[in-house]
Amino acid sequence: MDISPQCFSILLVLCIFIQSSAHGQSLKPEPFGRRAQAVETNKTLHETKTRFLLFGETNQGCQIRINHLDTLQECGFNSSRPLVMIIHGWSESVQFSRSHVHLIGYSLGAHVSGFAGSSIGGTRKIGRITGLDAAGPLFEGSSPSNRLSPDDANFVDAIHTFTREHMGLSVGIKQPIGHYDFYPNGGSFQPGCHFLELYRHIAKHGLNAITQTIKCSHERSVHLFIDSLLHAGTQSVAYLCSDMDSFSQGLCLSCKKGRCNTLGYHVRQEPRSKSKKLFLVTRAQSPFKVYHYQFKIQFINQTETPIQTTFTMSLLGTKEKMQKIAITLGKGIASNKTYSFLITLDVDIGELIMIKFKWESSTVWANVWNTVQTIIPWSTGPRHPGLVLKTIRVKAGETQQRMTFCSENTDDLQLRPTQEKIFVKCEIKSKTSKQKIR
Repeated sequence: MDISPQCFSILLVLCIFIQSSAHGQSLKPEPFGRRAQAVETNKTLHETKTRFLLFGETNQGCQIRINHLDTLQECGFNSSRPLVMIIHGWSESVQFSRSHVHLIGYSLGAHVSGFAGSSIGGTRKIGRITGLDAAGPLFEGSSPSNRLSPDDANFVDAIHTFTREHMGLSVGIKQPIGHYDFYPNGGSFQPGCHFLELYRHIAKHGLNAITQTIKCSHERSVHLFIDSLLHAGTQSVAYLCSDMDSFSQGLCLSCKKGRCNTLGYHVRQEPRSKSKKLFLVTRAQSPFKVYHYQFKIQFINQTETPIQTTFTMSLLGTKEKMQKIAITLGKGIASNKTYSFLITLDVDIGELIMIKFKWESSTVWANVWNTVQTIIPWSTGPRHPGLVLKTIRVKAGETQQRMTFCSENTDDLQLRPTQEKIFVKCEIKSKTSKQKIR
């Protein structure tokens, strides 16, 4: 079917792949949201031989300049007309290996990158494709040939940040689509993106606050990738796990046999026959990295019923001291049960050397507890039955270090309301203590 040139504008994108290392150049990430005026003061960051040309019925190729929206108007761009984008590759006469190509696609662009990779003929594939919260609608559950998949490049990694479903659909795709699939904070939603944050977004974005809040989790994938470039010395580590519930229990902090990897640009590229799902926790803002710890605590409950309560821990490391991390254990504390949970810290405290553990309770509850303990003539067992906490086992995800902490006062292992106990590193040679933290 013939289409009149008056019916559409054609945007011709000339993509010239240049191997920067051959020219001794370094690629520096450019922060989002920088205004055109600021860009003018630092032109060296935008020097490129890539040209964007707009073809219409009144021009023969008008150049659109990066970060200069006024050139769209100057070139006669009409948003009411259909738009055709033509993206060419590189000439076969140029000695350039496809393995050096890294395509990064956001949302729908992630699948477009996959289509580009799968469409290239020959036995040699594109080196790497990174999908940043690849689009979910119309792609969730589709065959690998109809979406981004591990077959599209030598290595495919994907970051999932907004897979929460609304009316059966999610903005970002939930299923694994790469060799390594990263699910920050479970992948469904991201911290700092809740509608309760709307007032903060209004102060920052003005009238665009609602839009920014809606797309916050979706765009987080982009910012996480940029963060890996801006903070190369503090990379976020993710861990192989079946789901976020297991990860929240601290059960997946293992790096053996490739079970952990770095999120973002510096990912360890290991093509696998089967996709690997990796989980991690992040902060609400850059730098996004946190430090993961698994805590395993076995309580001895000397009462007949589960105890509903909250604990706080203060952690002392060789670098920093963290105050009052609150812990609430689901259905209460039953007797002789081991509880495992994940704790994350925003700062690197160094090697953990001491834990202050406190049974938080109101003054009223503490007085009632003490009164009951005094009135009831306990016939057997200790005078004040309650909770006994002998050891705390800890595993640091980032260093893979395992530690055991014992009560500093070995003569009194009882834990009572409002009481704080100090636990220090210790060595226990019993068979039970030698069991590895999963």
